[in-house]
Amino acid sequence: MKKIIYSLAVIAGMSALSSCNDFLTEDIRGTENLDTYFQSEEEVNSYVGGCYFQIAKGGGWWQVYNTWLMSDMTTDDLWDGNTTQDDGYQDITHFMPNGQNSGILQNFWGARYQGIASCNLGMERIPNAPMDETLRAQRVAEVQFLRAFFYFDLVRNFGGVPMVLEYAKSVDGIERSSEAECYAWIESELKAAAAALPQRSQYAATDMGRATRGAALGILGKAQLYQGKWEEAKATLKTIIDEGEYELLPNFGDVWSVKHNNSKESLFEVQQMYNGDQYATGGSLTIVTGCRNGVGDGWSWGQPTSDLENAFIAAGDTERLRWTIIKTACTEIAGENDFGRFVENNKSFLKITDQKFVGYKEDFGWTDDTFNSTYIIDPAQHKSARIIRKYFVPLEDRPEIYNTDKIPLNHRVLRYADVLLMYAEACAETGDNTNAQWALNQVRNRVGLADVSSTGTTLRDAIRAERRLELAHEQCRLYDLRRWDCENGKKMMCNVFGPNGSFVKYNTGDDADMYEAWNQGEPSNKGYRFQEDRDLLYPIPLYEIQHSNGAIKQNPGW
Repeated sequence: MKKIIYSLAVIAGMSALSSCNDFLTEDIRGTENLDTYFQSEEEVNSYVGGCYFQIAKGGGWWQVYNTWLMSDMTTDDLWDGNTTQDDGYQDITHFMPNGQNSGILQNFWGARYQGIASCNLGMERIPNAPMDETLRAQRVAEVQFLRAFFYFDLVRNFGGVPMVLEYAKSVDGIERSSEAECYAWIESELKAAAAALPQRSQYAATDMGRATRGAALGILGKAQLYQGKWEEAKATLKTIIDEGEYELLPNFGDVWSVKHNNSKESLFEVQQMYNGDQYATGGSLTIVTGCRNGVGDGWSWGQPTSDLENAFIAAGDTERLRWTIIKTACTEIAGENDFGRFVENNKSFLKITDQKFVGYKEDFGWTDDTFNSTYIIDPAQHKSARIIRKYFVPLEDRPEIYNTDKIPLNHRVLRYADVLLMYAEACAETGDNTNAQWALNQVRNRVGLADVSSTGTTLRDAIRAERRLELAHEQCRLYDLRRWDCENGKKMMCNVFGPNGSFVKYNTGDDADMYEAWNQGEPSNKGYRFQEDRDLLYPIPLYEIQHSNGAIKQNPGW
């Protein structure tokens, strides 16, 4: 699959990312003439590979991965983190009033519409390609799935968006469709794709990673869940469970292991591979979120909050905690067989910053043993002195060139644990407590947690808590907070953020974490500026509004 996906990188990066107007109407540039392309199975396969490349890497890692990472920063799970460099995230993550000027959102909007443009062309040209009829139908269904996924990624972030479904169509004057209209189209497309796509078990090993029936049904179920279509979501997700193509890995630590890419738990992943110094075909989040003073070094963007750590501790969930968060002064890193290298790294760091560490002893109660036997994540450079374990790659698995766009760790977009927890939620919302408990306990039992036998609101809250712990840093939390209703009639996002939000009060109160309170390079009052009537959606990038000739209207409050 990876060879297929990356064989047409030149075609995948066809259009310049500028405005909706520009990249949806611009002719594709490259070595191939599209009037004479799509004339063989090889050409179709290459083109479809280029469409896959648009999932997260079509214009560079910063186009999509940056927004995916930022989505978790816009919750109680992640700080922006890096307190030594300019922060391009706070316009959104700290709910600033100038968020519509965010370059990160502009890049994401452009990348998603570039992917849609590529898929539109594929949907128009592949049906007439001279090739095996069955394979041709499958390739069309793959592109159909990708286009629906791109729109889903836009709608869940911005609400209703302009629907452009023809490659060469001018976008002048195209207004935003409503969120309901967008979702109705997405559902229809995913149902059609699911009917035509093979099951995971029907793919050869070389094709592993392509869109499957399970992937289409999984995104469909998530789209239905996000709309509160509980019965529909329940039926869709039950189909995935009943068809038996997926199962939980026995060990939670294997879920995000580079050795378990495309595992039996995975419904859909962004394919990453190491290709030496020739191509940018690997992942980047391992570096982007890595420790600035660590072995191999990183950029330290996106740092786990103590609030998330406390949620694991409160649940007695030590197993998932160790595979989700790496904390300063730790005596081990889960899955790292050469921990001594990380301790040794402290010595070279201490030579440069000895005076700083004298202060750390006083501020944090550290001892000489802390420096001699633990892994130091420098609190002066890291807001929370914690990094994400899920994106971490052990030394023995790191490629020769350890840098952005080189890491062979696939990015998990949808996995079976998410399906089970979505099914549990849909069941609980429809009064089916037995199946809700069964699905929830499947996930809990893997990490040694006791069964839940509660019903009603208690069961609902248990499922919500489980989603946070199981799916931390997997781009689920923001969309859960935005959609979940609470007893006071507000969305959970409104109770977590704002001047009286639980996250804000904790971080600005007497019980705040000592590392987070000490480092104010990123203010601890993150979320204080949250506005209920504005911040349940991202703003449409201002550039798109200005260049739409007034057709695209901004979200409320911006």
